Amino acid sequence: MTVVDCTGFASQLIALTARLPDIPRRDLHGFLERASELAAELPTGLGTLLDEFNASGNQDGFLGLRGLPVDAEDDLPPTPTSTPAPLDRPLLRMEAMLAIIGRRLGLHTGYKELRAGTVFHDVYPSPNAHHLSSETSETLLEFHTEMAYHVLQPNYVLLACSRADHERRAATLVASIRKALPLVSEKYRNRLWDRPLPCRVDVAFRGGVADPGAIAGVKPLYGDVTDPFLGYDRELLAPADPEDVEAVGVLSKALDEVTEPVRLVPGDLLILDNFRTTHARTPFTPRWDGADRWLHRVYIRTPREGQLSGGERAGDVVSFTPRS
Repeated sequence: MTVVDCTGFASQLIALTARLPDIPRRDLHGFLERASELAAELPTGLGTLLDEFNASGNQDGFLGLRGLPVDAEDDLPPTPTSTPAPLDRPLLRMEAMLAIIGRRLGLHTGYKELRAGTVFHDVYPSPNAHHLSSETSETLLEFHTEMAYHVLQPNYVLLACSRADHERRAATLVASIRKALPLVSEKYRNRLWDRPLPCRVDVAFRGGVADPGAIAGVKPLYGDVTDPFLGYDRELLAPADPEDVEAVGVLSKALDEVTEPVRLVPGDLLILDNFRTTHARTPFTPRWDGADRWLHRVYIRTPREGQLSGGERAGDVVSFTPRS
């Protein structure tokens, strides 16, 4: 099951969140250590579900949790207009859910060049945002595997919703390679398999250079030939060879055909398998009234796929090294 109703766990989850420190950013490592202890106490049904997804994923490449404890609209502060969040901001319930559920999966990770190296990100619309930024709103945020160009790419992207957009139009689009692969012929699979293609990087990782070009190499398909990982970014992959361009086009079409929309509402938490999916976001119209769409995001690394080498802690911040 891809989307799970968690309302039956509400009282247990509220009791767990009440045992977290009130100001998470004051001592983030300590906060996440406490979250790890509480993650072991998650209701059995929910904990087992997370463990199974962590072990083997699923065909859709995501797990949606619906009906988690969320702050009432009247209790929420206005949707942010700047980042990072103040160090003294009190814990929000959806941030608490990201902390506990994220620790059940692995280690929260910050990226030095992104959002000032912070671990908990507010995702909100911003006027004149760069088209590659999650702060866009009225244009499509194109399909991308999060940081596919980064050696320490996160295993999971977690998105939690405190506020939906006013019309509830915005959808997170998810496409899974497990569903798309049968639509890609052997000819194109072989062309893309274990083959690094030139890839540009997001603005945050460009070192202040307007456009350093394709400084990374990303393999669109790699890992287990029968159950491959996906490295994909519709805006940033820059194949030069005509055969590579054709093969990426076939892969793109297959991903489009298996796309599934997920519309996040308050109390929803979406876990994306970042090694087997690509995701996008459809446009929506902000009103700039303090009550626009407000998501929270964390990145989680696990020991799989070499993303941890040992000795790391939840809350650590890593520096950029491009894939090659």
